[in-house]
Amino acid sequence: MSMAVASLPFLPQDFPHSPSGSLEDLSSRQQTAIAGTLAEPGNAPSHWVAPTSQGELQSLLGECQKNHWPLIPCGNQTKLSWGGLARPVQLLVSSNNLNRIVDHAVADLTVTVEAGVKLKDLQAFLQSHQQFLPLDPLYHGQATVGGIMATGCAGPWQQRYGGVRDLVLGFSFVRWDGQLAKAGGRVVKNVAGYDLMKLFIGSYGTLGFISQITFRLYPLPPSSTSLLLTGNPTSLTKAGQTLRRSGLTPTAALVCSRSLVKALNLGQELGLLLRFQNLEPVVQAQVGEVEKVAQALALESQCFIGQTETGLWQRWENAMTGKNGGNDDGVLCKFGLLPAKAVDFLQQLPGLGYIQLGNGLGWGRFIELDQEQLRQQRQICQDNGGYLTVLEASPNYKKHCDVWGQSGHGLAVMGRLKQQFDPHNLFSPGRFVGGF
Repeated sequence: MSMAVASLPFLPQDFPHSPSGSLEDLSSRQQTAIAGTLAEPGNAPSHWVAPTSQGELQSLLGECQKNHWPLIPCGNQTKLSWGGLARPVQLLVSSNNLNRIVDHAVADLTVTVEAGVKLKDLQAFLQSHQQFLPLDPLYHGQATVGGIMATGCAGPWQQRYGGVRDLVLGFSFVRWDGQLAKAGGRVVKNVAGYDLMKLFIGSYGTLGFISQITFRLYPLPPSSTSLLLTGNPTSLTKAGQTLRRSGLTPTAALVCSRSLVKALNLGQELGLLLRFQNLEPVVQAQVGEVEKVAQALALESQCFIGQTETGLWQRWENAMTGKNGGNDDGVLCKFGLLPAKAVDFLQQLPGLGYIQLGNGLGWGRFIELDQEQLRQQRQICQDNGGYLTVLEASPNYKKHCDVWGQSGHGLAVMGRLKQQFDPHNLFSPGRFVGGF
């Protein structure tokens, strides 16, 4: 897909109501994130722009189309380096100033927010109404809801509440020509129009600029307890099978590698990390059932409540984001495979990682993962009905590997969709599967 050459340079004075500046004005973390998404340093945008209203965003994108300015949409840049490497772009367009809560229907358990709202700020607002949005992605303390939708990153709560696609009821986005488009609605039972939500979730900003999102909410659970089962891999597999067949409803259920359990300072063996959140009697009853399963299979069980539970999940976040080792050059991968193969896969994993018990989706972080190891891990996933995608890695690493892996038979369809939604290839050129 060809990309037109910019005809005129971007001038900040042409958009006086939208804060803008050079990349040198950004924090070192943001500059690092931008550098991590570029194939070459010379591909860097000349400016960043942060419109303060949907109308300003439409006007800006209309000028981008008119002047052939390729751009990268972003939020707070926590996941900007994920995916493929971008080709030359003119602008970095941020949703940070699109940060308003538009509507909260308390009785209907829905909320409509602008894309730049930070997840932690939204959760704090909802907590006062005894509600929450069950998304707990990596870097959740800084992530914006638009970035979460664009990358499709849900987190451990996916076990109980589903992924991003199960929580988005509707959204608005600005097209390549600056026009506003909408899909879905603000009610849970909504079948109007095409289901564009699922198309945009995980599209990495390549189809349009997400401006508003309506989410489905849930009541805030009054009680929470986590457990970690560790021991013999065969027994751990049996425990997982028992739990999948049972009527238990954990909000999180993660099969964890030895290195992840070690990073949590909780042992040296494979583990099954479970979380139950509900009314206290219900939580206690389900925890009791799990402890019976653990005892029958000779698995060690550790229980976490209150501050110890909060500390456990903070250590988990630190391990999966690389904060424990302070390694900025590591490799973060997302993979999927048959849930029944989770323990076997994690036993041989040359890094720390986990797989969700219910759906077989998982993440792995590696201090080192050479190209041959990447090929081997991807092949194992594919042999077990899955995939492996490289998310975080240095640009040099990504230049020498296939970031996305198999695209199946859908590449031609993806190309046609990209052509329909972004005919001039202005949105995040090169970041998606097939170089789209």
